[in-house]
Amino acid sequence: MLALEKLAKQKAAKEKSERAEAKRRKEQGMSIRERLAALQVLVNRYVVLRDKDDGCISCPMPAHYDGAWHASHFKSVGSNSYLRFHLLNIHKGCAQCNLFKSGNIVEYEKRLRLKIGEERVEWLKNADRSRIYDHEYLIRFMAIMRRKIKRLEKRYGSSS
Repeated sequence: MLALEKLAKQKAAKEKSERAEAKRRKEQGMSIRERLAALQVLVNRYVVLRDKDDGCISCPMPAHYDGAWHASHFKSVGSNSYLRFHLLNIHKGCAQCNLFKSGNIVEYEKRLRLKIGEERVEWLKNADRSRIYDHEYLIRFMAIMRRKIKRLEKRYGSSS
């Protein structure tokens, strides 16, 4: 019986190693566009975890709402590439506001001023520089976001 358990553990370790190697090779071959998309998924996951106990930033939807939560950008990604991953620019919002009300931006701004303060909101509104991301920056930022997500999932439990 002990030999079978040892073989099963060795097989599981080998499979885990193979998956990690495949993931590493896949990430090495990613284009900037693919890296941006992968990083956006990580950042969105982090924001929803970070704001776990907050309701929607744009409406009175409570934190315990069972529907879909999104990471909602105050300044849009398309016209504000500089703020695409800036965590002051991204907050948890309900799917209704984010998808069907274009973020419900008037209410978003009111609630954002209460959450982060007048000065930071004004900075976000006036930060209109564009940004070109390189592979090295994206790789480093992805690693940082994975660590932050892992820390929050450990704190709150991964089902959050």
